[in-house]
Amino acid sequence: MIDRLDGLVTMDKFSKILVANRSEIAVRVMRTAHRLGYDTVAVYSDPDRKAPHTSFANQAIGLGGSAASESYLNADKIIAAAKQAGAGAIHPGYGFLSENAEFAQRCAAEDLIFIGPSASAIELMGSKRLSKLAMLKSKVPCIPGYQGAEQDDATLTKQAKKVGLPLMIKASAGGGGRGMRIVHSFDDFQSQLDAARTEAATAFGSDELILERALIEPRHIEIQIFGDTQGNYVHLGERDCSIQRRHQKVVEESPSPFVGDELRAKMGSAAISAAQSCDYVGAGTVEFLVDANGEFFFLEMNTRLQVEHPVTELVTGLDLVEWQILVANGQPLPLLQKDITFAGHAIEVRLCAEDPRADFMPQTGDIVLWQTSNLKGVRTDAGICQGQTISPFYDSMIAKVIASGQTRDDAIRTLRQGLNSTAILGVHSNKHFLHTVLGRQRFIEGHANTAFLAEEFSNGDGAGIEYQSNDVDVNTVAIASCLLFIRSTLAHSYPNVKWSSAEPLFHTMVLTLDGGVTANESVVNSRVALSGSNEFIVQVHDSTLELSVEWDGKFVHGVNHSYGASQGHEAVIEIGGERQSVHWAVNGKNQLLLDNGKAHLIFNDITYAPASLHQDTGNTEVLAAMDGALVDIKVQKGDRVVKGQVVAVLEAMKMAHQLKAGVAGEVEVVLAKAGQQVKTRQVLISITPAKEGGSE
Repeated sequence: MIDRLDGLVTMDKFSKILVANRSEIAVRVMRTAHRLGYDTVAVYSDPDRKAPHTSFANQAIGLGGSAASESYLNADKIIAAAKQAGAGAIHPGYGFLSENAEFAQRCAAEDLIFIGPSASAIELMGSKRLSKLAMLKSKVPCIPGYQGAEQDDATLTKQAKKVGLPLMIKASAGGGGRGMRIVHSFDDFQSQLDAARTEAATAFGSDELILERALIEPRHIEIQIFGDTQGNYVHLGERDCSIQRRHQKVVEESPSPFVGDELRAKMGSAAISAAQSCDYVGAGTVEFLVDANGEFFFLEMNTRLQVEHPVTELVTGLDLVEWQILVANGQPLPLLQKDITFAGHAIEVRLCAEDPRADFMPQTGDIVLWQTSNLKGVRTDAGICQGQTISPFYDSMIAKVIASGQTRDDAIRTLRQGLNSTAILGVHSNKHFLHTVLGRQRFIEGHANTAFLAEEFSNGDGAGIEYQSNDVDVNTVAIASCLLFIRSTLAHSYPNVKWSSAEPLFHTMVLTLDGGVTANESVVNSRVALSGSNEFIVQVHDSTLELSVEWDGKFVHGVNHSYGASQGHEAVIEIGGERQSVHWAVNGKNQLLLDNGKAHLIFNDITYAPASLHQDTGNTEVLAAMDGALVDIKVQKGDRVVKGQVVAVLEAMKMAHQLKAGVAGEVEVVLAKAGQQVKTRQVLISITPAKEGGSE
C-alpha cells in the first residue's frame, strides 16, 4: 500500500460511458459522469422509450423487446450498443448484468472497461458456497454450517443434523430470498430441501445449496468497501438494513444505532479482509448478520454499487460513483482510511409501486402526478416522470427518498416530512406505509432487527394505513364527492351550477371506491351543493358536512377553468373546523385520484352510468391484479370454489401473485389461459355465487 495518494497521474482510459441500466440508478450514474466531464449513453427497452434516463444521457440507443431478457439482460445487445456509440466503458448500475462474471469478462475481451470488479471476483463472491470457503480461509467470521461440494440428499441430511436447529437452507448462487428455506423441525427438512433446490434451479440455473445455523432476529449490517488497482483498501462505515420484508430491504440507515466505534472497527477490518481475499477493485459491500451480543458473521459480498449507497454518501460527503469511475480509470483511491470521516445521520426508504393494503401487490399504470420534496435535507433519487407508465416488466421500486440530519432523530423527522411532501398519484405506492414504519416507537428507539416488520405488523395492519379498499371515513367520501363535483361542474358534465342566496340545490352523486387490486368496489351515495363562493354542503349517509375548498392557492370560484384530464392539483380542505392539504388529480378514465395524507385512493364517478353498475354484486369476477403473464389457471368451467381459494397465478415484476375467488360458488366461465399476457383488471374468471344457505 502506498502512503500518499497524490502526485500519481494517469491518462483517462475512456471518455464516454454507457450505463447498462434503467430508471433511477441510470440517472444517478449519469449525473456524476456529466459532472466529471464524461459523455453518457443510455440504453432502453421498448417500454422505456420515453423514460427519463433516455433524455438525461447525451445519447440513447434502443435495445428492443420488453422483458429484461430481451433488453437489459442481453449482453450481446449491450456490447453492440457500446460499440455503436463509441463508449469506452460500461457502468452496470445494480441488478441486471452488474454481478454477471461472464459479462465482465466479455467487456474485457471487447476492450471495454467494466466499471466494477474483475470477473474472477464476481464469480467467487457470486457463489455463497465458494465465497464462504474463501472467508473461512481469510479468518472472516462465518455462520456455522455446511458449504461442501457433495450435494446429495444423504450428505445434506447428515450435515444438517450436525449444524442443528433452527437451520437455514440457501441457494448458493441466490439472493433476494429465493431458494431460501428455514427449518425448525427435521421432519420438515426433506420437503424444504426439495423446495429450495427446485426454486434455486429455476431462479439461478444452479441447484447448489449451502446449510447454515439460522440466526433468529439478528441485525443486518453491511460495510461499504473500496479497493483500487494499486492495492489500497478502505471501508466507508456501515449501513443498517435490518428492516426487511421477504428478505428485501425497506429502510436503510447510516450509521447503525446498534454499532459503536469498537464494533465498527472490527467489522470494517473483516470487510477489508474479505476484499483482499479476491484482489477486489471498485465498490463492494460486505454484508453481515449481527446477534444481540454484537457477534457478527459473514453473509455475502455484493460486487456492485448498492441501492442504499446514498446514505453512505450523505454521512461521508463522498460521491461513490465518482470513486468508481476514478478507480476504473486506473487512479488510486482519493482518501486513505485515516482521512475518512463521518458526520450526521442519514436514512433511506425505497418508494415502490405496490399496494400494502393488498399484501404489497406490485402495481402498474400511468403516473398522473409526480412531485418530489423540496424540503431541506431531503434527497430524492428517481427515474420516473409525470405521465410515465409503470410496466410489469421490471422491479417495482420507482424512487428512493433519503434524508440527513445532525442526529438520527433529525433524520427521522425530516424523512417523514419528506414523504409527506412527496406526491405520487395514478398507481398505489408504499409511501404511507413507509411513513408509518418510521414513526413506530421501536424504530425511533433504534431497536429494529430483521423481525421488526413481522412483529410490528403481525395483527393484520401490515399496511400501516387506516383505509382498506371498502372502508373510508365520511370526511374522505365528502372530500372526494366535492372534488369530483367541482371537476365535473367545470367540465360541464353537470348543469352549470352557480351559488345564490336561495336554498342550496343538491346534486346526487354515486361513487365507487376502487381498491386497485381486486373487484371489491363499494358503492357510495352522496349529495353535494354549492353554498358559497368556495363553500359546499355534502351529505353522506346520515351525515351533513360543510366544506370549503382552496385549490392550488386560489378559491375555486375564481380559478381558470382549463383543467387537463391528467393534471394534478393540491387543495386545502376545511372540514369540521380542521384544515388539511390533499393531492388529487383526474386521470384519462375520469377517475379521481386522491392522497389525503393517509392513503392513495381511486374514486369512480358512476352517477350517469347504467343502473346495473350501481349495484355491489361482490367479487363474482376474478380480475388480473396488474399487467402480467398468467402462469397457471387452476379451475375450469363447472368447478365449485370456496371464497379465498386460489384460482389463478399471475407473474409480474419478477414475482408470482395468487389470484383468489372473492365468493363461494361455481365457475361460470374461464376467459383466459396459462401463458397469456393480460392487462390490469381484465376479467379472467367469472363465478356464479352459491345461494344463501347452500353448502358452499
